[in-house]
Amino acid sequence: MSIESSLNETRVFKPSDAFVKQANVSGMAAYQAMAKAAQDDYGGYWAKLARENILWHKPFTKILDESNAPFFKWFEDGQLNVSYNCLDKHLTTQPEKTAIIFEADDGSVTKINYRDLHARVGQFANALKARGIKKGDRVVIYMPMSIEAVVAMQGCARIGAIHSVVFGGFSSKSLHERITDAQAVAVITADGQLRGGKVMPLKPAVDEALGMGGAEGVHSVIVYQRARCEVQWNAANNVWWHDAIAGQSTTCEPEWVGAEHPLFILYTSGSTGKPKGVQHSTGGYLLGAMVSMQWVFDYKASDVFWCTADVGWITGHSYVAYGPLAMGATEVIFEGVPTYPDAGRFWKMIQDHKVTTFYTAPTAIRSLIKLGGDLPKKYDLSSLRLLGSVGEPINPEAWMWYHTAVGQERCPIVDTWWQTETGCHMISPLPGAVPTKPGSCTLPIPGIVVGVVDETGQDVGGTHGGSLVIKKPFPSQIRTIWGDPERFKKNYFPEEMHGYYLAGDSAHRDEDGYIWIMGRNDDVLKISGHRLGTMEIESALVASPLVAEAAVVGKPHDIKGEAVVAFVVLKGARPADAAGIKKLAEELRNWVGKEIGPIAKPDEIRFGENLPKTRSGKIMRRLLRAIAKGEEITQDVSTLENPAILEQLKEVIK
Repeated sequence: MSIESSLNETRVFKPSDAFVKQANVSGMAAYQAMAKAAQDDYGGYWAKLARENILWHKPFTKILDESNAPFFKWFEDGQLNVSYNCLDKHLTTQPEKTAIIFEADDGSVTKINYRDLHARVGQFANALKARGIKKGDRVVIYMPMSIEAVVAMQGCARIGAIHSVVFGGFSSKSLHERITDAQAVAVITADGQLRGGKVMPLKPAVDEALGMGGAEGVHSVIVYQRARCEVQWNAANNVWWHDAIAGQSTTCEPEWVGAEHPLFILYTSGSTGKPKGVQHSTGGYLLGAMVSMQWVFDYKASDVFWCTADVGWITGHSYVAYGPLAMGATEVIFEGVPTYPDAGRFWKMIQDHKVTTFYTAPTAIRSLIKLGGDLPKKYDLSSLRLLGSVGEPINPEAWMWYHTAVGQERCPIVDTWWQTETGCHMISPLPGAVPTKPGSCTLPIPGIVVGVVDETGQDVGGTHGGSLVIKKPFPSQIRTIWGDPERFKKNYFPEEMHGYYLAGDSAHRDEDGYIWIMGRNDDVLKISGHRLGTMEIESALVASPLVAEAAVVGKPHDIKGEAVVAFVVLKGARPADAAGIKKLAEELRNWVGKEIGPIAKPDEIRFGENLPKTRSGKIMRRLLRAIAKGEEITQDVSTLENPAILEQLKEVIK
């Protein structure tokens, strides 16, 4: 059965002639020529890109090995080092160029050029080696957003150690799970982090995690002194960052590794609640990060690139720690939150640092609309030339605000679809070639072959919805789940998909072949025999002038199969009395009925001052499902920015 799409978006925005003229991929004919080159000689296409973009210590002769599918291998006999490709290669051409502009929570700014970044990475890599950390060892990084977080990642890559970054908002229990699953030998952390003017301790969570048992293999805890808060100290294995690097040489010969050597493991939530360790390769991953910087972000040497993601997520790996540095870019790294000291923080930073490319999440965009939709007008955003969106589908209304208020109707928006598992962008407009439509991630990047299929892996055809798949292996894709190859096969390459990579998202194509993401497959509601994507109902709600944000989940219903439960954040204050709330809920139900159809009307609407979000801004829909069903919440809520909101959302207005 196909999934129905009810979102009807007809606006189209073509790139300006001026943008097309200067673009790395200029015009649709150029895009189509690249896609055809990949179609005609798939292996040769990727091999050419790998030779053009990566500095190989030992060139590869093998391109793609499919003999043990789905455990694909790319450029297997080639040798390289990612840190060398991000740093050393710039020393002869642009050593003085600013690599990182770091803005701290308090607004103070530190700039570091490529020569100094190279020296700091070399020194830290030597400090790791001095503590007995070697190629293949796993190192967990639990750090604030900082230059040091990037140095830690690059330092591991330099010596061939496999890093696993854990977002600094995760609890000690989450940290413990990741340390033990990866069998880490070291943890790199900080005393604390600064966010919104507050000190948030980090080291106590590490101490707690290591005290839970099963982490006996950790012989070193390296602590960066950031917040200067008090910490407990275990002299047996704790060492301050500044002491660890003292006296170390700033030169560290890179460890040359095979292209298939694991660069990192990044844990992502599994449907069972047990995190999955997504394992990425070295060569294929680096290639994906580099070509997407050039094609999707249209990277130019003069750009000031700012991706707001934390390094604890894949976006922060590919578009903070690796992609921009491999291109020799100047990038912004921000420690704080977008609302401190006020809601103009992002816009002020764009103005101050003359940011040209701004890449953030729809959740952040919607929050900023709520906090001050007119605020961008107060700042000089004329340096911007390209905007990007990442993390979830962006609803058309937020897209239009981003386009008009931030981009001043002159910056293309790249709405990027990809995953932790894909390593880099898979579907996104190339800004100098592909006309955009608000809410659509448009077309696959050249060389990526996507499909929309039914439960048996057959193409659904036409504009019907189904499961999104990637039909051919690609260099940057997940290699396995760390320590669990069976789970990897079952999750991503189920037998009924005939060797296709199953993304877990539902999607449909429109009459122009554009892809529209309708939500996760488990975010598809089956209502009276109809299948509706939650994202479309959310988009309809947010299109109301009264609504700032919305999240929609399903709960069992005796007659319809599933009922629609909407959690709504209003732009203004909610009515004080029950009758007023009821009237407002009815108004919004009718609004959705008008936008999509009566079938999509929420059965329940619950109002809150906010939605339950992680500190990175991701809405925790799993918690909302539990609230909708009236279940007790048993999972760890320590990663939430606002745990108190859960009680507020339990109030039902039918």
